[in-house]
Amino acid sequence: MGWKITPEDESAIARLPEHAWQTSLTQAGEVQEGYEVAELTGLNTRSGWPRGLRLIVRRVRPSKRHAKNLTAFEKRTGWRYSVTATNIGRMWGIPGSHQAQFLDALHRDHAEVEDRVRTNKAMGLHRLPSASWDVNRGWLLAANIACDLDAWLRLLTLHDHDDFARAEPQTMRFRLYHLPARLARHARRRILRLEHTWPWAEAFVICWMRLSGLPAAG
Repeated sequence: MGWKITPEDESAIARLPEHAWQTSLTQAGEVQEGYEVAELTGLNTRSGWPRGLRLIVRRVRPSKRHAKNLTAFEKRTGWRYSVTATNIGRMWGIPGSHQAQFLDALHRDHAEVEDRVRTNKAMGLHRLPSASWDVNRGWLLAANIACDLDAWLRLLTLHDHDDFARAEPQTMRFRLYHLPARLARHARRRILRLEHTWPWAEAFVICWMRLSGLPAAG
């Protein structure tokens, strides 16, 4: 987890030698120029903290939109800082997972989790339908199942489709889930008749065929 720096954090950061700072890495392992990270563990300790807790500090040159929120220390040093706390010492089977650069990139990747929480709210989690605890509990379960199905559907069948790979829930509803179609019966078979003029009818067919284990060509 991370938090806004405190005076105690700033005091510890001030004691860091310049050679302790390393260039940050992206989630793909590429160098991220202009961003630097360092290990703050041991320089900033407080009573009651759990054993094995590590602190990773990240710094970047502040932009104009950050200027009004900078502390006096940040204005003096010319850097904007953020601190991450973790109990990860080393992840089994992952070389370099103990390094500050790896842990910093791992923490920043959690922004995807926050984004999923945002989109999940748009799929029913934002509004509870009842004053009853049991009804709301069932609602949350159903909404979370829907969120999981939406995520897995795009991951398994639409990952290579630009219009859907990272689509918002409202987009998925309009383009795919509310697809104009008619379910007919003929010769003891059920036939789904799609409206060919619908711009995303082909994406629906590809999605269905991949879920069915059939080749998605044509």
